[in-house]
Amino acid sequence: MNYKILFISSLFFLISCTQVTEELNKTEIKFEKKYANSGFALIYDENLEKIKKLDDRSLMIYHKSLKRKSTVKITNPKNDKSLIAEVKSNNQKFSDFYNSVISKRIAEDLDIDFNEPLLEIVLVSRNSTFIAKKSKTFDEEKKVAEKAPIDGIQIKDLNPKTQKIKKKVKAKFSYSIKVADFYYKNSAKIMISRIKNETSIKNSRILQLSKTKFRVLIGPFNDIKSLKVSYEKLKEMNFENLEIFSNV
Repeated sequence: MNYKILFISSLFFLISCTQVTEELNKTEIKFEKKYANSGFALIYDENLEKIKKLDDRSLMIYHKSLKRKSTVKITNPKNDKSLIAEVKSNNQKFSDFYNSVISKRIAEDLDIDFNEPLLEIVLVSRNSTFIAKKSKTFDEEKKVAEKAPIDGIQIKDLNPKTQKIKKKVKAKFSYSIKVADFYYKNSAKIMISRIKNETSIKNSRILQLSKTKFRVLIGPFNDIKSLKVSYEKLKEMNFENLEIFSNV
């Protein structure tokens, strides 16, 4: 057996592997993350300090991490109403507890509860099928929204029938904070231990969504004050995307 040829072949193979590894290390591989968040919004009004004016009739929002002019789909999870909006700015200062600042027009159109303004924000690509269907009407919707009164148009009922007024029963305040999802239950347990050690938060739990998906939740909370306090404590631990869910 020619060991010299074998040695040269092996050496050539190792050098080739090293070069390939070096090239992979030099190459920056970028993965596009689709932003999605469920949380409370701050509904703009003129009494808010240090926040630039947001027109009541606009379909614009302020957001801290999404780029200016990003397109987002905003949904009210309580009634599944949704609309398309645009990020006006990402340099406005407001509490991290809120996932955005929205106009009164958006709140009214989605029938958002002003006392519990929960909404879902999803970053949508302009190339997506959803935007392709909406892009033709979005600019027109913006123009109409900017001109139309916030209260909208009222239609007078000419039918003399007596209508029964149904009294709305206010739902109990119940929200939880989603910290993260894990593939292994043990990983979720380790996260709960870390939260207990680094904060005074004790009402943590694990929700099993599937065989390979375990969600760490904090709560439920029965009032917005305690919810906000715990949220801010978790934010100090540098979690990337805390979310708030109703009645989990």
